[in-house]
This record gives sequence, C-alpha cells and structure tokens, in this order.
Amino acid sequence: MDKQSLTSHSKKLIVFDGNAIMHRAFHAIPPLTTKNGEPINAIYGLVSMLINVIDTLKPTNVIVCFDEKAKTFRQKLLPTYQSQRPETANELSSQFGKARDFLKASKIPVYSVPGFEADDVIGTLSSKATEKSDFDEVIIVTGDRDMLQLVDDIKHIMLYMPIGGLSNGKIFGEKETIERLGVTPDKIIDYKALVGDASDNYFGVSGVGPKTAINLLNEFKKFSEIYNNIDKIPSKLKEKLEKGKESAKLSYKLATIVKDVPLKLNFEDSSKWDLATDDVLELFSKFGFRTLSDRIKKLGEKIKLEKQGSLF
Repeated sequence: MDKQSLTSHSKKLIVFDGNAIMHRAFHAIPPLTTKNGEPINAIYGLVSMLINVIDTLKPTNVIVCFDEKAKTFRQKLLPTYQSQRPETANELSSQFGKARDFLKASKIPVYSVPGFEADDVIGTLSSKATEKSDFDEVIIVTGDRDMLQLVDDIKHIMLYMPIGGLSNGKIFGEKETIERLGVTPDKIIDYKALVGDASDNYFGVSGVGPKTAINLLNEFKKFSEIYNNIDKIPSKLKEKLEKGKESAKLSYKLATIVKDVPLKLNFEDSSKWDLATDDVLELFSKFGFRTLSDRIKKLGEKIKLEKQGSLF
C-alpha cells in the first residue's frame, strides 16, 4: 500500500464505526462525568479518536455509523447470535444520545438502519462510495476485525484500527490483513464459515480450527468449492465437514457484511463537517471538555492553514 496516499489532498472518505469506538473508549478510559454526574468517558474517547484520525489521515469527508436497538436480521437467522454478550451498561448506553448531539453540532452525518448492524451500513457506504462516487480512498475507523473483509486494495478501501489504546492506530490493507488473519480479505467470510466466531456465538464446523480452515482455503479457494470437492478430502475431515455443513452455511450468512442496505445517500453532506463550531464548543463547555476544546480549536486553525496552502 502506498502510505504517501494517506497524506495527499485526494478526495478521502472516513467512515467511523461509532459503536465499536465508543465501546472501546468506555472500557479504556477511566470514568468521567459532567458537572451533573452524567457519564461522559465514551464520548471523550470518540471525540479524541476523531481528532487523531482527522489530524493524521486528513479526510475531505467524514461519516459516523451506529447500531440501532431493533433486532437485526442475524438475530432472526440465529436467535442465540451474540446472546452470550452482557447487556450494554447504562453508563455507556446513556452516552449515545450525547454523541449524536456532538455529531450534529459538528455537521457530521450519522447513518444507522433498523434491522442491520453498523457493519452493514459501513459496508454499504464503502461500496457505494467507491462504485458510484469519485472518492480516491475510503478508510473505515473501527476496532472490529470483522470489518477486514471490506478491505480492497483495488478499490482503495482500508481499515484504520486502534493499536494498544485509542491514541495510536494502524492502516490495514490486504497485506496487513493477511499478516493479521492468515487469509486475504475476500476469504474472511469463507474462513469464518468454517471456524465460526465465538464472540458472536456461532461456531462453523465443529473440529475445524484456523490452521485446517486456511489449508482448505489454500487448496480449494472458496467455501463452496470445499463442498463441491468433498470426496477429495481425507475421510476424518470429510466427516466433520459433512456433519457441520448446515452450521457452516449459516455461519457464512452471519459472517457476511451486507453491502446493499437501503440507504438514502448524500455524500456531499459528509464534506461539510467542522469540529470547531460554536455549537460544539458550547456542548463541550457543558461536558467539561476543556482540553478537547483546545485541541479542536488548534485542529481547526491547522486545517484552515492547510486549505489555504493547497490553493497556492
């Protein structure tokens, strides 16, 4: 991947996974409260991450996506999907409304669709941005490894993932994805169909682990081709695959990020963001974000100077 492209003046869309970053921030940052005692640490982390990402990656366009409370199609396919996860703590769930207030004040569009996860909304936005718009790059900011299936060097879709906290991040293209998971982005769904995902509570084929899955995909290329060539597979492994076929097919559906969520898209709106508006600074005063107010003002001045410099 050409790292030089990350600092160019190309048309660049950043798509922020709001839920993933706020969950990460909530658990990484010690409890913070407003003067009224309302929890505020997840919003603090979200804003900090936005500032870092905008300063580092220099986007022209910014969008944030969230989950909705409604049941998703995955929960309808598998009622136990993610059922082992604890309920979102009230101290975190109470912050999402304030996060949306901040994003509205900073003119950053928010997308979410009932019945779909933020992953699906992001997958759709990324796909449409590269197919039907003129973005040179799309960079998805998330802590969720499932999103690595969206990485595409040809379409210039990358991930920016926090590493060791919220202040540092790493760009993932196809090379970095292979280093992390052992398979190319386009094989991640096939891989998860075989090994499952314990964090989402689906289990692929019982007895098939990462090494076996990677070997199968190296030989047969696709999940479907493994079953089309089942008679070529040694008997013990063949038996496991046949026994787990229905579970594998369901796991494939659950692992697949949807790219055609019904959305009314207006990418032009995503170019109007401004973190340093009076409305943002007023909100930050209520939140008690003095340091972030200073950082946002400095970033605003820096962006103005960079824009002026690019005109000459």
